[in-house]
Amino acid sequence: MTYDLVIIGGGIGGSALAGVMARAGNKVLLLEKSEHYEDRVRGEWIAPWGVAEAKRVGLYDLLMSAGGHHITDHVTYDESLEPADCEASALPLGIFAADVPGPLAIGHPHHCQTLYDAATVAGAETLRPVTIDIITLGASPSVTFFHNGETKTVQARLVVGAEGRQSEVRAAAGIPLHQDKPHHWFAGLLIENVRGWSPTRQAIGTENNFGFLAFPQGEGRVRVYGGYALEEKGRFHGEDGARRFLEAFRMSCAPDNGALADGTPAGPLFSYFNNDSWTDEPFAPGCVLIGDAAGWNDPINGLGLSITYRDVRLVSDILKETPGGEVPNFAPYAEERAERMRRLRFAGQLQAALDMEFGEAARERRRSYHERKAADPMLGLHGVAIMAGPENAPPEIFTEAHRARVLGLQTA
Repeated sequence: MTYDLVIIGGGIGGSALAGVMARAGNKVLLLEKSEHYEDRVRGEWIAPWGVAEAKRVGLYDLLMSAGGHHITDHVTYDESLEPADCEASALPLGIFAADVPGPLAIGHPHHCQTLYDAATVAGAETLRPVTIDIITLGASPSVTFFHNGETKTVQARLVVGAEGRQSEVRAAAGIPLHQDKPHHWFAGLLIENVRGWSPTRQAIGTENNFGFLAFPQGEGRVRVYGGYALEEKGRFHGEDGARRFLEAFRMSCAPDNGALADGTPAGPLFSYFNNDSWTDEPFAPGCVLIGDAAGWNDPINGLGLSITYRDVRLVSDILKETPGGEVPNFAPYAEERAERMRRLRFAGQLQAALDMEFGEAARERRRSYHERKAADPMLGLHGVAIMAGPENAPPEIFTEAHRARVLGLQTA
């Protein structure tokens, strides 16, 4: 059998692209390795610019009908600041994208299933669980896989790698993956029965040797993350790790965090590195990569879904505009993505240096930053890249001179 697209990976990116292209009249095969989607402790927050991308590919209403929950304001706490002052200067999040009230939160497994089901309804052929055996690229792409006790080989005009960080399509194409060094540990946990935390307020803050982020999902659920130093690798290991993790959220600088610490764990506690990864060209003859398969951003920015939805939009637009029988030109996608990821990598490095470094020097750096930023809002413009999209921040923000200004470093 020959398909227009064989998409390997039925997560957010793969299922979204399958649905978009099937609705455009393409013959699509979507292959997903898992039988059930699991909580992987990431991918549940879409920045305002990512919500705009979901709208552009026609998936926003689907996400809202599936329980999507908008967050409308943001508070930054710090041990050098008074909590009341932080809350009085809460940032409204509806200012970053037209007709978007703020970031959109939706549980990752449910999000995946919603898009997978929608792709099936749109006419894509969807199979799971599937084990990939052979991926052949070049002028005549094909995929051999095992499903339902049978080994099958199918032909495709194009193979799409959407299967995440350990992409088999990327490996088959020989596309190099670049990674920077990890900066800190990042742990995440879904909690429920949270009382006393605004369902529309997200927050970030640092105190002593722990930095936190909190993103409400509605109905008393909040996804919380914590950052801690690399040398504390085993800090939250053990049977009581989740409880010790939540206790770390009790901070004098953020009194409402007590509501988070009192929450009930509703999923696994996972810890992972915070590093960035990228590809120079996320395509090769016979294939294209989207989402984490093409490289990922530091999770401190929380932009995995936003990046993926833009990938889906750009790749689907190119495919729709390519006349039948012609080879799609993914060079514009590669060029835009490379600059997008470079800017977001820069923003993540600044955010990590400010919020996820600990000790007296780091404490003084944050105090100085908050004081100087109050007088010069330009120092916080890397946040515009995160919320409004990297292309909407001035290019001079992504320079070493600006990094030195933000971090208060001496320059020659």
